[in-house]
Amino acid sequence: MAQRLIVIGGDAAGMSAASQARRRRGRDDLEIVVFERGHFTSYSACGIPYWISGLVPGPEHLIARTPEVFRTKFDIDVRMRHEVTAIDLERREVTARDLDNGDEVSERFDELMYATGATPTKPPWAQTDIAGVFGMQTLDDGAALRDWLDAEPQPRRAVVVGGGYIGVEMAEAMIQRGLSVTLVEQAAQPMSTVDEDMAELVAEAMRGLGITIRSGLPVTGLDQRDGRVSAVVTAEGPIPTDVVVLGLGVRPNVGLAEAAGLPLGPTGAIRVDRRMRVPGFPGVWAAGDCVETLHRVSGMPVYIPLGTHANKQGRVAGVNIGGGYATFTGVIGTAVTKVCELEVGRTGLRERDASAAGFDFVSVIAESTNRAGYYPGARPMTVKLIAERPSGRLLGAQIVGWSEAAKRIDTLAVALWNGMTVDDMTALDLGYAPPYAPVWDPVLIAARKAVDALAALDR
Repeated sequence: MAQRLIVIGGDAAGMSAASQARRRRGRDDLEIVVFERGHFTSYSACGIPYWISGLVPGPEHLIARTPEVFRTKFDIDVRMRHEVTAIDLERREVTARDLDNGDEVSERFDELMYATGATPTKPPWAQTDIAGVFGMQTLDDGAALRDWLDAEPQPRRAVVVGGGYIGVEMAEAMIQRGLSVTLVEQAAQPMSTVDEDMAELVAEAMRGLGITIRSGLPVTGLDQRDGRVSAVVTAEGPIPTDVVVLGLGVRPNVGLAEAAGLPLGPTGAIRVDRRMRVPGFPGVWAAGDCVETLHRVSGMPVYIPLGTHANKQGRVAGVNIGGGYATFTGVIGTAVTKVCELEVGRTGLRERDASAAGFDFVSVIAESTNRAGYYPGARPMTVKLIAERPSGRLLGAQIVGWSEAAKRIDTLAVALWNGMTVDDMTALDLGYAPPYAPVWDPVLIAARKAVDALAALDR
């Protein structure tokens, strides 16, 4: 009799796991059933802001594989618009509800893949039936916002609450659609994923696009007129608007896991081992934005929800479910984004992360250009490095600049992953030609500056 794998969640981690398990085990050996509560499988949530702006013409361009492809090509029973409501680990059974007709179904499992992702952070003031307020987590969310922006009367003013990746990208999308945009951020600067000195460079660029930034300002409520949002309420008064986008981050979607008794870690996400197994629960796996993982620099558990991690973790789980052996060895928090032409990259620890982890460190900022200064199109670039004292080991890096800036973070991520010191990095054999880099690449300039700073402190 074939074993049965139940997958809860049909996006990156869940479908990667299902696909890998299927490649290793045939239908006669493993039956796979996927429950997905939405309308889409395997889509790029990261691409939603570019669909909203019009840069991507339609949601179909963000979908890697449809449910029908999984059914026909991979022989996976994908059940859309089905929400799992309970997990019984003793009986090895899940209960799911058909969201379209209300019917309930129970299915047994031998292996369980928990891949429910994350849910948008929604403060009490945003838990409302007022029309025109949108989270931005799924393609369904994107479709609802597109419909609102295209309907009459067309919105002219937008308020984005929260200045993380989604908030900044959505503010840009609204500007590109011709709306007047205000970004409200409770912290001192938007883009808190980098240090404040680097975040200020991002804020300057946003203001240059015409985005009004209200920082250090918590939101306390919403006003409405005829059931439609009309203002965001703050301690400094209301900010009139026709549409509100929430960019307040996400939290792990672990309600089902917690109710079933699965262990949560200190971050509030599910605790897993390197093979993506849930410790103490044989045959139960978890991956993606609902799990915590190890930070390779600090050595501490972290919750960093990114599509890159979800796909890798799902693949690792699927290989192991399929009878192979694979591990996920942790993260260093590498990420990139852009504000129109301004590019932002980070990897490893920020200054406050390094302090919290107990490191003694130095940080340096180096200014350079993306190309040889005399070559047409040369633009400024700012690189920040954080290095451990006295070893010089790289702990983190951030880059803000124009063309060809953000992807240079990959060089620094590889150095960080492999435990290199800034002294090691000064000898990196990086590519040079005037159209692509100065003779001293910005990465090398920053590494030299860090070496000098360490030497000055140790004299």
